[in-house]
Amino acid sequence: MARSVRVMRVIHWAVMLGLIQSGALGARKFRGGRNPQQRRALPPAHNRDRAETTESFSLDFTAVEENMDNFMTQVKNLAQSLYPCSAQKLDYDMKLHFLENTSVTCNDGTPAGYYLKESKGSRRWLIFLEGGWYCFNKENCDSRYETMRRLMSSSKWPQTKTGTGILSSLPEENPHWWNANMVFIPYCSSDVWSGATPKTDKNDYAFMGSLIIKEVVKDLLTKGLDNAKILLLAGSSAGGTGVLLNVDPVSELLEELGHTNIQVRGLSDSGWFLDNKQYRCTDCVDTINCAPTEVIKRGIKYWGGVVPERCRQAYEGKEWNCFFGYKVYPTIKRPVFIVQWLFDEAQLTVDNIHLTGQPVQEGQWRYIQNLGTELRNTLKDVPAMFAPACLSHEFITRNFWTDVQVKGTSLPRALHCWDRSLQENSRNNKSPPKGCPVHLIDSCPWPHCNPTCPTIRDQSTGQEMNVIQFLMHMGFDVQKMAHQQGMDPSKLLGMLSSGS
Repeated sequence: MARSVRVMRVIHWAVMLGLIQSGALGARKFRGGRNPQQRRALPPAHNRDRAETTESFSLDFTAVEENMDNFMTQVKNLAQSLYPCSAQKLDYDMKLHFLENTSVTCNDGTPAGYYLKESKGSRRWLIFLEGGWYCFNKENCDSRYETMRRLMSSSKWPQTKTGTGILSSLPEENPHWWNANMVFIPYCSSDVWSGATPKTDKNDYAFMGSLIIKEVVKDLLTKGLDNAKILLLAGSSAGGTGVLLNVDPVSELLEELGHTNIQVRGLSDSGWFLDNKQYRCTDCVDTINCAPTEVIKRGIKYWGGVVPERCRQAYEGKEWNCFFGYKVYPTIKRPVFIVQWLFDEAQLTVDNIHLTGQPVQEGQWRYIQNLGTELRNTLKDVPAMFAPACLSHEFITRNFWTDVQVKGTSLPRALHCWDRSLQENSRNNKSPPKGCPVHLIDSCPWPHCNPTCPTIRDQSTGQEMNVIQFLMHMGFDVQKMAHQQGMDPSKLLGMLSSGS
């Protein structure tokens, strides 16, 4: 009975969305009955009060997750019957805009910019920071420019970009944020979104990541952001670290500009790096082999990097600490949701664990397990987070982002719960909604011990591997591990198969 009520509520909102749209159409027809002089007397669209726009509602599809495809087909048919225009092909692409302030540039001096897909009825905005490593001296920046120019120059950016995952405008791919205004900021500053240094005769490259974000926000204020209710600053990998460094400064900028009603939040994906000791120490020659702390120590000087004021004060003279999640997080004032694989491939790479398809040595296997334990420990006091025990990197823009679960809850569902908890807290009710978890971390100790992890393929054959095949491939010794755990090997295999 309760499930039927929930389904009816979702259908009710779908009908309401269709009626809102068709109502807007009818209102235009009604206004069309005025004489031409009256219509010309209306103020131009950009001068009208944006508060008149209808706020859209996100849909909670959790009640029908088991039969989502069939349900979404019915909702689309219903919407199209109510609002015939929706039967036409909708434009889901984000369109390229270059910054008004042309002095803020990519590494090579070409103009920085962003991609935007507006959603006129929504007061929710999602700004996404792209990832893509970094460079920290002239030599490896020159090499990056030759091999990955898209990440240092806007000269060949396409005019449009299609959003995926949390940037998708399709409700079946993005059940909670599909109707938000979507903004994608390409990463072309190579500085973990921290730099504030222009290109000059003495500087071969500009590093202006932190300024690019601020200029994008200023530009968006003229495109509807000034009427926003919620701004979610999201990012993956280097973009995820960029969220931690910029969520407070973005909020402070909006407050300085008089927009105190916009609630700024952060979503950091795969940017929670550890400043741990490498498995095998190597010289700091390039981005891949250089230890995390050494990269940032060199980079922050080369980039003219800036960090949030509260973190700068906490680590004065050692501001490089602010690039590591567990150190900067306690200094952040705005709410931030952390998404982090417990066995992050980028972390393993900088720690000199290279999974090339050969079985790992026992020391490497132990190091990988310890990494999961260390990450778990740094995340235990983070109230809003999603940490699956998988070997992967980046999450929120991947097509599998709705499939992975921790303790039976998917990431879109957890983000929906987080939104609800923030709304409840704003009403002075401190208790989170019942049955709506926001602190989700796997407790199983091995990579891919969670059965919903993304598929892993054998690098030599391309064939998919199940959990046991993958662990064997990694050099996992079932007999030895069972002995260490004090259990029968067959019982351990059963637990691995079920993801216990």
